[in-house]
Amino acid sequence: MSATSGADLPEAGKPLLTTVAITASCVAFAVIGALQALYGPAIPALREQYGISPAVAGLSLSAHFVGALLGVLIYHVLRGRLNNRVLLGGSYLLMAAGAAAFAFSPDWIPALAGAFVTGLGFGGIDYGLNQLFAVGFGRRSTAMLNLLNGHFGIGAIAGPALIGWLGADRYPEIFLGIGVVCLLIPVTLGGVAAREPAPAAVEGGAAAGARVLPVIAVFIGVYVLHVAIETGVGGWEPTHLEAVGYGAATAATATSAYWAAMTIGRFVVAPLSLRWSAPSILTVCCAGMAGFLALAAVPALAPYAYFGVGLMIAPIFPTCLPWLNRAVPGVAAAGAYVIAASMIGGVAFPPLLGAVIDTMDVKTVPLVLLGLAAACAAMSVWLRGNASDPDGVIGLREAGAVRTDTHAT
Repeated sequence: MSATSGADLPEAGKPLLTTVAITASCVAFAVIGALQALYGPAIPALREQYGISPAVAGLSLSAHFVGALLGVLIYHVLRGRLNNRVLLGGSYLLMAAGAAAFAFSPDWIPALAGAFVTGLGFGGIDYGLNQLFAVGFGRRSTAMLNLLNGHFGIGAIAGPALIGWLGADRYPEIFLGIGVVCLLIPVTLGGVAAREPAPAAVEGGAAAGARVLPVIAVFIGVYVLHVAIETGVGGWEPTHLEAVGYGAATAATATSAYWAAMTIGRFVVAPLSLRWSAPSILTVCCAGMAGFLALAAVPALAPYAYFGVGLMIAPIFPTCLPWLNRAVPGVAAAGAYVIAASMIGGVAFPPLLGAVIDTMDVKTVPLVLLGLAAACAAMSVWLRGNASDPDGVIGLREAGAVRTDTHAT
């Protein structure tokens, strides 16, 4: 496939997103990143307002994730019937309405319903924009997806910082502010193409015959495992560091640095993806995860090693999605499967890992996660040999020919 193919120039040369729409999409991802990260810091205020226990207050995030999972699936089902502008616009409105309901519900059950509705919109935005960026920039889609998801990380850092600055009791105003932003973003949807072009089959690609299902299954495995490692480190790093002798303040700072690395890694990989193929990036990242987790088992290196784990995890989600679309171009649901799988992994694996670690010494946390990273690395090697990516291999000479043709001027 050449640089001027239909995949690179969707809708007969017109971009899927204008520059204004790209900017608005990045703002949207910062907003959903902030929103997801706000529930935890808001728990003290929720407990006081509704007179509930910490576990019950934590159901707000669970309701959000259940809604997000359904939002992904509903968006996918409706893609063939409604255009991108309608679906994204509806998702923004759902998130705005849900955020307002969560902020100002007089009772806990309506607040939970608000979190669920917010999640529905969140899932639609997450899936819809990831898919548009995955197919809308041709060979630059990996770079653009890393930039998009990097803004999610910016929001995830900024949200809790905002609550820390204003106070947990001001969470209603923060959620309402998010709702207002969600009402403004749809103004830019005129810059989003109504439909994506029909995918073209990749000659010699993995979409041929019986290899399709194994390829999708292994991609899902990579997504589930890397999210399990991501949430496992985020949840257990402070406990592990304190267990090996670090103070609570140091452990908290190191954990914040780990989440910051998740954002930094995506911005760093964005330009690198113009010269390195998605299979190469995935293989290096999975091997790097395993290597840094092995170093995290050494107490003196653990805080720094966890930062390295964050850097290695960061590019996996946005790097694999365009590769998946190229490897199985005839399976429209593939993107929905892996995004839904990543959400399921984020919800299901923390308690599973907790149950495993409860039977062992907490000092073994890096080694337990190392086992998952090794499995992820093995899957990356399998994908490299079985999910061909002819358009994703860009050398220096080819990269020079890939310009901003898909951007509106």
